[in-house]
Amino acid sequence: MNADRTVFSQILALLPLKQFHRCVDRYHGEHKVKSFSCLDQFLTLAFAQLTYRQSLRDIEACLRAVHPHLYHMGFRCPQISRNTLAHANEQRDWRIYADFAQILIAEARSLYAGEDFDFSLQETVFALDSTVIDLCLSLFPWAPYKCSKAALKLHTLLDLRGSIPTYLHITGARTSDVSVLDDLPLHPGAIYIMDRGYVHFKRLYALTQAAVFFLVRARANMQFRRRSSHPVDKSTGLRSDQTIVLTGVDSAQDYPAPARRVHFFDQEHRNDLVFFTNLFALPALTIAQLYRSRWKIELFFKWIKQHLRIQAFYGTSANAVKIQIWVAVSVYLLLAIVKKRLGLKADLYRILQVASITIFEKIPLLQAFQCLDDGEPPTIAAKQLNLFH
Repeated sequence: MNADRTVFSQILALLPLKQFHRCVDRYHGEHKVKSFSCLDQFLTLAFAQLTYRQSLRDIEACLRAVHPHLYHMGFRCPQISRNTLAHANEQRDWRIYADFAQILIAEARSLYAGEDFDFSLQETVFALDSTVIDLCLSLFPWAPYKCSKAALKLHTLLDLRGSIPTYLHITGARTSDVSVLDDLPLHPGAIYIMDRGYVHFKRLYALTQAAVFFLVRARANMQFRRRSSHPVDKSTGLRSDQTIVLTGVDSAQDYPAPARRVHFFDQEHRNDLVFFTNLFALPALTIAQLYRSRWKIELFFKWIKQHLRIQAFYGTSANAVKIQIWVAVSVYLLLAIVKKRLGLKADLYRILQVASITIFEKIPLLQAFQCLDDGEPPTIAAKQLNLFH
C-alpha cells in the first residue's frame, strides 16, 4: 500500500491538511504566492527539524541532493531555495503555524486522554512554567535580556497526561512569569501546578473564582493566620496540614478566602517544601506528590531543547523565530500522534531517531518503527549489503 511513499510523506499524511489550509486562508498566507506554498514551507521546516539541519544553506543543499524524492515527500515546489525560504519565514504570518499547532494539540490530547497517570484523579492536571532560549544580541536586537545578551521566554502549560503542551506563549525574556496568568486558558475543575515564581495572590484568587484549582510553592515570607490544623503522618515526610487565611497588608485583600498550607520535608534532598493551594479535597500527601510531578515540564523543556531546533534559528526576525518554534512544537506533537496511532511503546526520542534515518525510504511506516518494539533493525532494502560485519 505504501510501497511508493516515503516515510516522511507517511508521517506528514497524519496532518489534518484541510484545517491547515483554513489556517492559511485565515491569515491570507498565500496572497500573491506563485510556487512556494505555506505547506511547502511547513514541510521544509519539518524536514529540517526531523533531520537536524543547521542552517538555510544546509536545508537547501540536502533538499537539492534528494530532488527526485521531493514530489513523493509531498513538496509541490519544484526546487527549494534558501532565499525563498528565508523570505517566507520573514513575511508570512507566524499565527498560521501557531493556530495549526493548536489543532494538533487538540488531536494529541484526545489520543492521550486515557493515558496512565501517577495518581487516580479524574481532574486534568497541568504544569505551568517557562524556559529561556538564549540568543545573540547583535543578531536579535529586538529581544534584549541583559546588557550583552538577548533571549526569549517560552511559557508553556503542559498536560501531564502524555506530556502534551496545551498552551505556549513566546515573549521577551524580561517578561515576568506571573503575567502569563492573565492570558492563561482556564479549564474549570482542572489542577494547575506552578512554582513560587507564580505567587501573585490577586491572580491566584481569580483562578479560585473561575473554579480552577492551583498548587503553588509558597514563599518564605508569606504572612498568614492558622484557622485549623489537620493530623498528618510525619513518617511520610509531612510536617503540617493547615487551613489558613492571609494576613498581609495587601495579600489579605488580594486573597480574602481561606486556603490550605501543606508543609512537607523532602528527605531525599533534605529540603523543606511549603505549598499554598485551594485544593481541600485531596490528602496532604497527594498534594506533595502532585507537586513532584511538575518535574515533567522540566523534562519537556530539556527534550525539545536537545532534540529540536529551537536554539539555533534559520532567521533573525521575530516572525521567523516564532514560525520555527511553532513548527518545532508541531513536529513534537506529530511524533506523539505517530506513537499513539501506531501503538508504539518506545519513547519519542527513539521514534525521532528512526524517523531521521529512514525519512527517504519507501517502506510502510509501521515496518520502519517495528525495530523499536522487537529490538531488530527495519528492513530498508531487500538486497542491502552489510557494511560492518
